[in-house]
Amino acid sequence: MAEQRPPSSNVGVESTVASSKVMPICEERLTNSKLEEDQVIIISISDHMMTSSLEGDGDGYSGEHHDNPPQDSWLPITESRKGSSFTAAFHLMCSGIGIQALLLPLAFVSLGWFWGIICLTVAYSWQLYTIWLLVNLHEPSPQSGIRYSRYLHLSIVAFGEKLGKLVAIFPTLYLSSGTCVIYIITGGTTMELLFQSICENNLECKSKALTGAEWCLVFICLAILISQFFPNLDSLTSVSIIGSVTALSYCALLCVLSIIKGKPDDLVDDVIILNNDATSKIRNVLNGLGIIALAFRGHNLVLEIQGTIPTNLKQPSRKSMWRGVTISYLVIAMTVYPLAIVGYWAYGNKMPVKGGILSAFTKFNQSSTSKYIIGSIYILIIVNYLCTFQIYAMPAFDNFERIYTTKKNKPCTRLVRSIIKVLFGGVTYFVAVAIPFLPSLGAFVGSLALPLTLAYPCLMWICIKKPKQFSRMWAINMGLGYSGILLSTLCAGAGLWSLIVNGLEANFFKPK
Repeated sequence: MAEQRPPSSNVGVESTVASSKVMPICEERLTNSKLEEDQVIIISISDHMMTSSLEGDGDGYSGEHHDNPPQDSWLPITESRKGSSFTAAFHLMCSGIGIQALLLPLAFVSLGWFWGIICLTVAYSWQLYTIWLLVNLHEPSPQSGIRYSRYLHLSIVAFGEKLGKLVAIFPTLYLSSGTCVIYIITGGTTMELLFQSICENNLECKSKALTGAEWCLVFICLAILISQFFPNLDSLTSVSIIGSVTALSYCALLCVLSIIKGKPDDLVDDVIILNNDATSKIRNVLNGLGIIALAFRGHNLVLEIQGTIPTNLKQPSRKSMWRGVTISYLVIAMTVYPLAIVGYWAYGNKMPVKGGILSAFTKFNQSSTSKYIIGSIYILIIVNYLCTFQIYAMPAFDNFERIYTTKKNKPCTRLVRSIIKVLFGGVTYFVAVAIPFLPSLGAFVGSLALPLTLAYPCLMWICIKKPKQFSRMWAINMGLGYSGILLSTLCAGAGLWSLIVNGLEANFFKPK
């Protein structure tokens, strides 16, 4: 029996105990709560949290029809369900290839050829497996019609409200809003590099250069202007296509040009110093593992992207989504492996600590490369950052709109959406200018969010699916889950260790 719930400040997921398809964790909570058979389960999330998504059109479903909360069709992540394998593949590619991939050759400096390739392969396989888990957990029982289109809500369902919020709020916040801040900083820096490459030695041109804060302002203004034309995640398909093409293009250019130019003989100032003492070797190895693990991004967006795909019993969303994952991660593998291998071959232990292969190429080869080629690489990177910003900002837009729609009990108008996006842009710009050294903290802070990629999906699978103890799936997920937490702890420790040893230039409110 489905029971209509009056509007309230909390948004919940409703299903009935009578259905045998209710998730195991929900069944366990029913037993503990001693609810009667026809009572309604309400899993509440407080006003400042994201909500779940239900697919309640009844198309192809057997059993009861689930009444969707109207709010779900008002929010940008679940507003449109017209996606496909094609759109999902481009969303995943655009969000999956980025800044961290440029640092992969740096990991090989510490790990060497053999262990570098082995670790990269293990990390690739591991994160692909956790994506498979998320894809199947998005819609654990198609007959029930329940879909979990936000990572935070799936975490709450799996671990309980308190623990679910505790383990998921920081990683999802950092990997969405924090990533946007990093794109503002690096995007502004890349714009400045583009301007300098155009000016070359023209002093009059250089005298008109903007400050670091002004370049960041130019970037965020462009990003927020673009966001005004795309009301929901599904509408970002064209943006994701452009973002994917530009990412593949600048990665390919960096690889091909590095091969053509060959190995440089010159040295750079900012290089890794490989000490012979055991503690430095351990720190470098752990940092290398962290770089590889953090190179694969976008797990915080997998459920959201799948939420744009329609579903029914004949064609569950997981089938279309997995086709998109397969296509996108085949392309990602064809990008990150050459980037890591060619970068290490070309620059070896001369690889700069900051910027990775991009900085190495410009430091060694800028004088012998046409300024038009250098400028083209910078333009491709800027366009890619602007496109990827849109995808990573969408969960934040979704959360702000959910707060508004919960209080007003009506969808956001176009004006309200525009104001929300402008305010988000202002806040992220302020953080970018206030903490311009945030990318330097990436290894440490990113490692703290690493369980979201490698550990939590495995543990959520066990909590929700409840495989038989000591069965193959139970053993695999328990092993990977706790290994992911251990790896995250070690990498975070190594990142903090490096900050202590090398120091940190905390230039508050002074972006360069």
